[in-house]
Amino acid sequence: MGLKLNTQPGIMGVKAYVGGASEIAGNANAIKLSSNENPLGPSPKAIAAYSAQAANMHRYPSVDHAALRELIAQTYKLDMTRILIGCGSDEIISFLCRAFAGVGDEVLYTEHGFGMYQISARLSGATPVSVPENNRVTDVDALLGAVNENTRLVFIANPNNPTGTMTPNAEIARLADGLPDGCLLVLDGAYAEFVYGFDGGASFVEARDNVVMTRTFSKIFGLGGLRIGWGYGPANVMEVLNRLKGPFNVSGAALAAAKAALEDETYTEHCRAENEKWRGWLAAELGKIGIPSDPSFANFILIRFGSTDEAQAANAHLQNNGLIVRMVANYNLPQALRITIGDETACRQIVTALTEFKAGK
Repeated sequence: MGLKLNTQPGIMGVKAYVGGASEIAGNANAIKLSSNENPLGPSPKAIAAYSAQAANMHRYPSVDHAALRELIAQTYKLDMTRILIGCGSDEIISFLCRAFAGVGDEVLYTEHGFGMYQISARLSGATPVSVPENNRVTDVDALLGAVNENTRLVFIANPNNPTGTMTPNAEIARLADGLPDGCLLVLDGAYAEFVYGFDGGASFVEARDNVVMTRTFSKIFGLGGLRIGWGYGPANVMEVLNRLKGPFNVSGAALAAAKAALEDETYTEHCRAENEKWRGWLAAELGKIGIPSDPSFANFILIRFGSTDEAQAANAHLQNNGLIVRMVANYNLPQALRITIGDETACRQIVTALTEFKAGK
């Protein structure tokens, strides 16, 4: 007879996060467009900084991450003391749930929102609550209508993943102002750098005491494999989150690479411009053959088909052509596929393959 374990509430209700597929059996040259990675890779300066850390692998990394926090503060005009570095922004999301939501509490997120919101909520013992969107855009009225005395956190990704849509600032302000005391609004800005002139929600954090912002180095900076992100919020919130952070939660190599990536503004601008160019081209070309998508503000587009069967058939056809995209049925979008914006070659191959697919129906 096995040991009787007292598993904490919520854990057994978690379905493990499933990342984008990365390979096709029998095809060693498949093009991966399933995980919203930067097709240009990280800045050469970030690669050099990472490589320079190889001789220091026996050294523990910084505990306070001061150098990177100071640079983030300077770059985005923020208060360094309220910046927290995490093992990806996922860790910041996890900290927020562990710190402020537990058994009997509710965590709200939109129906097509990032999967880690509900996973982190369950792991903290709280109840995740999915709230309908309006044509794949955050519905503030629906969120406010779902808030009750048990609501502790509301997660909004802006731009949203996997839809690519954005919630206007006026709507974000209305949501923040409509939340009750004791409830935090979390603005997930993983894709904020792809939007020209967008601060990812920093202005809302500065103006209110109930808003927290999360950011990442995984997307435009191309450091997904190093797992490093950050959060910014009111001083009392960040003081609590700092108590949850392990002393060495981020490696020295990741810290060095992130600092170099953030300093290389020329390279980041190049990545942003290339993404905007090929995102617009890809959406327009697919629109011409009857495959619609909403205007995207991120580094991917969400294309829609007439049925689940058609979306699955399109995905199979793309795989047969060595192209890996993301099926998003687990995001309540069974008739859609999410395509990361690749380089010119990848984008042209997507259009060619889907043109053949539509013609062959």
